[in-house]
Amino acid sequence: MISVIDYGAGNIGSILNMVRKLSGEAKLVSTPEEISKAEKLILPGVGHFDFGMNTLQESGMIEALHDSVNKKGIPILGICLGAQLMTQSSAEGSLPGLGWFDATVNSFRDDWQKL
Repeated sequence: MISVIDYGAGNIGSILNMVRKLSGEAKLVSTPEEISKAEKLILPGVGHFDFGMNTLQESGMIEALHDSVNKKGIPILGICLGAQLMTQSSAEGSLPGLGWFDATVNSFRDDWQKL
């Protein structure tokens, strides 16, 4: 069973529909206890980096995420903002990320179409 993390910043319906279309089983989780019991995780998200980190912090999910992913080795898929939150930080925010990847999220340069 795949646990989709609902922290108020995600495209939850789309994620659940995608998993079910692929004949998978998915459920929403929104507490540290539920995250701790998960076999597989998806961290979706839409929005601003600091909003996502604040919401995870306020819900108490950060410690459960670190424990599940880093200590237990539970697989996790970050989608959109969820993937960005796994980095050290983002240029669009001031809060630190989860720090699982030695990376910083940056905006495309203004001249990216010229590349």
